[in-house]
Amino acid sequence: MSEPTAPPAPDPAEPPEPPEGTERLDVGRAGRFWSARRLPAALIALVVLGLTGLFLYDVAAVRAGHPAMGWRRRLARELAHRPLGDGWIVTGAVLAVLAGIWLLVLAVTPGRRAVLPMRRETPDLRAGLDRRAAALVLRDRVMEVPGVQSVRVEVGRIAVRARAQAHFRDLDEVRTDVDGVLADGVRELGLARRPVLSVRVRRPARR
Repeated sequence: MSEPTAPPAPDPAEPPEPPEGTERLDVGRAGRFWSARRLPAALIALVVLGLTGLFLYDVAAVRAGHPAMGWRRRLARELAHRPLGDGWIVTGAVLAVLAGIWLLVLAVTPGRRAVLPMRRETPDLRAGLDRRAAALVLRDRVMEVPGVQSVRVEVGRIAVRARAQAHFRDLDEVRTDVDGVLADGVRELGLARRPVLSVRVRRPARR
């Protein structure tokens, strides 16, 4: 008769499993996903490259004994004679400032607002959830509530807004059930930041 074998010892490298019914805590900061900004970067690179090539060609032509291009002579003449308060000078300066502010905003903001960061359960893995997909999942959950005829769900980074129409049952009861279903659904999505719930239930408009 063989002796009972003891269960294998847990690997110390693996994190212990959380008790059943509890949520796993984050192991790292789940920040927003940053956009690569490929289109703005490509457009700016093309504009800068074109202007640089044009100026280099004109300078090389002048050094070779050819006259400068007419547009560069006209630009130099206009800049030399027009005062700083001229309308065209002010307009160009305003456009340059606005373009600079736009580039700074693109540089310091993450973008990709359609992707919601999820909780990080492992330090080397990041996951995100599309806002439209999250809204579709929550909408299907709310449609299972008795009395709900239709619902529109909008998922944002800060709040989840649900606008439902109930064709029977008391509105307060339907609202309570929708609140509970949305709270469970948002928790199961595993988002890094729990959004605030905003629920409104009303009767369908009479025709």
